[in-house]
Formats: sequence, C-alpha cells, structure tokens
Amino acid sequence: MADNTGCNGADSSDDHTREDSSGRMEADGLGQDHTFEKPSSQKQPLVYDDGTDTWFWRTHTVTALAIIVCGLVYTTFLEETPQDTMLNMRRGAIAVVIFFLLIGTIHMPSGPFIRPHPVVWRLVLSVMILYVLTLIFALFQTIDDTRQFLKLYDPSLGQPLPERTYAEDCRIYTPDHPNGSFANVADKMDVFVPSHFFGWYVKGLILRDMWILHMLSAGFEFFEYTLECQLPNFGECWWDHWILDFLLCNGLGIYLGAKTCQYLSMRSYHWRSLWKIPSLKGKLKRAVGQFTPYSWTEYKWGYSESFMRYGYICMMTSFWMLQELNTFYLKAILWIPPNHSLNFYREMLYAFVGACATKESYDYLRSTDKNASIGRHTWLVFTGIICEMLLEIKFGWETLSIRPPTHMLVFWGVLALVFVCWSVWRFVLPLLRALHRRQHSSKKIQ
Repeated sequence: MADNTGCNGADSSDDHTREDSSGRMEADGLGQDHTFEKPSSQKQPLVYDDGTDTWFWRTHTVTALAIIVCGLVYTTFLEETPQDTMLNMRRGAIAVVIFFLLIGTIHMPSGPFIRPHPVVWRLVLSVMILYVLTLIFALFQTIDDTRQFLKLYDPSLGQPLPERTYAEDCRIYTPDHPNGSFANVADKMDVFVPSHFFGWYVKGLILRDMWILHMLSAGFEFFEYTLECQLPNFGECWWDHWILDFLLCNGLGIYLGAKTCQYLSMRSYHWRSLWKIPSLKGKLKRAVGQFTPYSWTEYKWGYSESFMRYGYICMMTSFWMLQELNTFYLKAILWIPPNHSLNFYREMLYAFVGACATKESYDYLRSTDKNASIGRHTWLVFTGIICEMLLEIKFGWETLSIRPPTHMLVFWGVLALVFVCWSVWRFVLPLLRALHRRQHSSKKIQ
C-alpha cells in the first residue's frame, strides 16, 4: 500500500510537478527521469520513477460508457424478463450496485495509494459508500425484515445460530480423551487460527506502531473476558486467550508485520515502464512489482506531542476496537454463521478502507494547515462503525443490556482512572505550570 503521490498517470492533474509524502517533487512529463528531493525532517526511502504515462493509467470514460449502454440495451430489447418477482428484484439490485460501482471507479476521487492501480482504491471507496448506505437502510427496518433482506444475498441465511462456548474443558493435557492427549488444544486449531495471524499481520502493515497494536491485542482479550456473559463465543480458556491468541496468533502477526514495515522503509524504490524493460524476466519482475508499494512512509504517531494528537489517536484506537467487537455482535444478532462469506467480505472491506483511513489520519495529524480535515475514507469508517453500533443497540438490546461481571467493571474503572490521571499529568499540569510562570513573570515586570 503506497502513497498516492508522485506517480505519473495516477491522477488527471494538469500540474507539471507533484509532491509525494516524503517531500519530493517529481516531473510529470512523459519520459522525464527527474526526481527532486526536498529537505525533510522525517527520513523516507528514495523513490525514482521514469515518468512514463501509458494506457494502463488512463481513465477510459468513453469505453466504460459504451459498455454500460450496451448492457442496458441488451437487457431492454434482447432479454426476456422472468415472471419471478423475487428474482427480478435481486437482478435489479445487482444491476444498480454494479452501475454505481462502475461510476465510482471512474469518477470517484483516488485514494491515498496508487498500487496496484488507483481504480482499486476508487472501487474500495465506492463499496464502502454502498455498505454505509445499506446500514442506514437497515436502521429503518425491523430485525426480522433485516434478516430476510440478507436472504436476498444468500437464501440459507435467516436461521438461528447455535450458541457455543470455547471454555467448556480448559485442560491442556487430556490423557483420557478418545481423540488424543492434547485433544482440547487440537480442537482450537481451526481455520480461525491462521485468519487471526494474518489479520494481525495486516493490522501491523496498516497501523505501523507496535504500541498501538499490542494495546489493541491485549484490550480485545480483556473485552472477551468482560463480554462473554453476552456472547458465549467470547468464552475461552486462559491458555486460548493468552498463549494461542495473544502470544502466538496476534503477537507473531504483529512482529512479522513490524519486520515487513522495517524492510519496506529501508529499501529504495526504482520504477520503470514495463515497455522500457528489454528482458522477459525484467518484465515479469516489474509486473509482480505492481502489487508492491510504490513508496513507504514510517508512521511516527507522536502520542504525547499535543493533547489534540493524543485525543485523536485514542479515538482512532477505540474505533479499531469497536470494529473488532462489531464483527461478533453483528454475527450473533443478524444470524450470520462465523464462516460465512459476508464476514470475510466485511473484514476485507475494513482492511482496505482502514488502510486509507489510517493514512489520511496520519496526514491529518501531521498537517500544519489550520483548515485541514479528516479524509473521506476516515469519515466513512467512523460512520460505518457508528451505524453498526446503532444496529446492535436497536436489534440486540436484550443482549447488550446483560450486566458484565463486577470484577471486570472494577478493572475497567481502575484502568479509566489511570488513563485520566496520566492524561492530566501529561497535558493539564504542564499547561497550568506554564500559565503560573507567565502570571508570575508579568507580576515581576509590573
């Protein structure tokens, strides 16, 4: 995932130069091999681009319009409309979605990345808009109608799910078990183990901060302890929480993600047009490189630099946690099986749009422009997560109103108190001291 700046053909700007995230100005003319590096306080890898503009990067608006018109003409005059009302509604909804996505990939603004192609990130933005609109539509329905609405996608949905807990037998060694001496451990080794690992590896590439990642990882395990009274799926054995999840799946994914970020931040990026590379091996290598970052930016979040930055990072981290929790509550309330494709698509959508939102948030915090605002991806992510929470409150209040255990409420209360005390010590007290010194100096002058 790369910064969407400094690559020729990435947008339709008429400017002759563009500035990338590391402060470089690159020539925008065809075939010009110029890269000018500006002084920057943050070290960035060198990026070289030969500036070639090819068919691959151009927006094919006329071609897309011709395809749309041909499809509509075929449907209107050549295809016989079925007499099945439900089938026609499904086909019409699919056609509307495809039409909207096609318009979005052509006319939506490009995201903050350009690899593998800006059209991918315009598509991500379009899909996120559709997802938020779907959530808003669901807010005006009943729970039964919403479950029936999901059956338009998959007729097998809309059936109650069995409740399962993973904390029935927490023994590690089970010599009397018919399936082996470590049957309980083997039972936890399902498809969700590699998915957890890969998910935290991707989070490492997106957030690029070990402290935030470990806070999220540990925080989610404590939330599982707190909320297992509401969702039995949160019930796990201690070794499942802290060894299998926190240390192995989450910890190893975070570590490898950090190592990948370190490697990407140390290398230089040299890009040439595919048609300028003479050898077949070089062309294949360049084609594979299209799916790698165009450049890489190290995130230095600077939690304690200012109260505004600190507050925004806390809010961003909270929304990351809410997105994780929403996954489980939406499955339970809307009766979506854990291994259903809808869960996978939602996670993939939040991974892509979350990468864009995180980059926009970082640029927003680092911007010196007083009129800077959060990006469109960030706005949509916040809106989507809030809409999901509203759905859970509206349709699953009986579940959410179950009181967590007292000892966990005490734990979160103490943690909140420590959090507030540290915030006051770090930001409020220095401000009061500075104000006191200023008043004292003014009295001396008088």
